[in-house]
Amino acid sequence: MSDPAPDAPHAPDASGHAPWYRRRGLLVAGAVAVVVAITVVTDLPVQTSRGQDIASERSVMAEINSDIAPCALAVRQAIGIWNLEAAGSLTASGRSSTPGLLSDDQTACSFTNESIYDLANIEVPGSPAGKDMGDLVNTATLWTTSDALGAIEDVQTLMANPNDSRVRANLSAEERQLATDRRSAEADTSAADRSLDTRLPAPDLPAVAGPVTS
Repeated sequence: MSDPAPDAPHAPDASGHAPWYRRRGLLVAGAVAVVVAITVVTDLPVQTSRGQDIASERSVMAEINSDIAPCALAVRQAIGIWNLEAAGSLTASGRSSTPGLLSDDQTACSFTNESIYDLANIEVPGSPAGKDMGDLVNTATLWTTSDALGAIEDVQTLMANPNDSRVRANLSAEERQLATDRRSAEADTSAADRSLDTRLPAPDLPAVAGPVTS
């Protein structure tokens, strides 16, 4: 008697059912169970040391400060330009270069700048200070894309129409908001310090308010 062909279909067992390895429902259920098991294992919290947590948060702070640096420089420049103009100290040559400078400043604080996009998408670790650092990322993003950008746009408007009292008042409000959110960022950092019992570098959000005339 010859052996059956190796690729011949397997006959049902004595109960009339196909072998277990031929039952699609069982195979799908098994595959799902394996995926679920892998997901559960990979999502389990990983215990880290305090030193590792501090190193992780320092890395996050370094990334925050790197990402906000172009905007921090831009808003300081923009408000500095307006302060000179308001004081009557801006030279004619300085005034002629202002539109290009302010356009660059505006870009530096908007989501068209890759640094700002990166800032908003920083992932914080799941350490005890993770929530505080997440709050700091949100505050820094608000400082750049709302407060600083709004102030720069006000300066652009004022350079074209210095006597616009409404925009002057709005610029003063933006400067106050810059200061408020800067304090919030410092508070977020202090909270992270307390969580880790350490002292992290400060967020590099400069004080930019100047003697703007009303």
